[in-house]
Amino acid sequence: MINKICPSLRDAVSPIADGASIMIGGFGEAGVPMQLMQALLEHGSRDLTIISNNSGTFDRGIAALILARQVSKVICSHPRPPNSEVFAAAYRAGQVALEVVPQGTLAERIRAGGAGLGPFFTPTGYGTPLAEGKQTCVIDDVGYVLEQPLRADFALVRGHLGDRWGNLTYRFAARNFNPVMSSAARHTIAQVDQIVELGAIAPEHVMTPGIFVKTVVLAKDPQ
Repeated sequence: MINKICPSLRDAVSPIADGASIMIGGFGEAGVPMQLMQALLEHGSRDLTIISNNSGTFDRGIAALILARQVSKVICSHPRPPNSEVFAAAYRAGQVALEVVPQGTLAERIRAGGAGLGPFFTPTGYGTPLAEGKQTCVIDDVGYVLEQPLRADFALVRGHLGDRWGNLTYRFAARNFNPVMSSAARHTIAQVDQIVELGAIAPEHVMTPGIFVKTVVLAKDPQ
C-alpha cells in the first residue's frame, strides 16, 4: 500500500544532507513552507544551495537558514525584497553566493527541469550582465540567451490538502512556484494544512500529482 505520510516534520527533512540543493516554494509570504524550513534549521544541514523566488525576510525561513550559516548559495529572482537584511549582510560579508535569475526565466528553467527538457532560448537578459558567459544568438533581429534547465535534490513545498499518495491542492495564491518545483526535484517534501482520505480530492482538482511527491507531512500550527 502506498503511504507517503510522514509522522513528523523532523523525520520529513532527515534525508537532507550537507551540500544538497533545495527548491523552496512560495511567493512573498504566500505558499511558503515555514514549518519545513524550521525543521531543516533544527536538522542542521549545511552548505545548502537554495533555489527560491527570494532570499528570505526578517529572521525566519530562508533568512534563518542563512543566519545559521547553513546556506552557501542562493539562486533567486528577487534577492532584496523588503526586510531582507539578513541576506544582504551575509552577501556583503562573503558568506553566501548569489545567482540572480529573472523571474519568468527562473520559472521556465524549473519547468524545463521538471519536464525533462534541455536548454532553451529566451530574449530576457540579452545584452545585459545576466547574459555574460552564456551562449547568445540573434534570430529574426531578436537577441536570445541560452538558459539551462534547473533541477534540485529536494523541494520543500506547502500544499493545502494532501493524501497518502502525495496528491496535493494549493490555496489560492499559495500555488505559485510550488507545482513546478515539485516536478523538478528528486525528492519533494510537502507540508500540508490537512491530510485527507484517498479520493477526497477530485481528480480534476489535483494540482500536483502524487508521482512528483515523496513525502507528505502535516504542518503544525499553519501560518
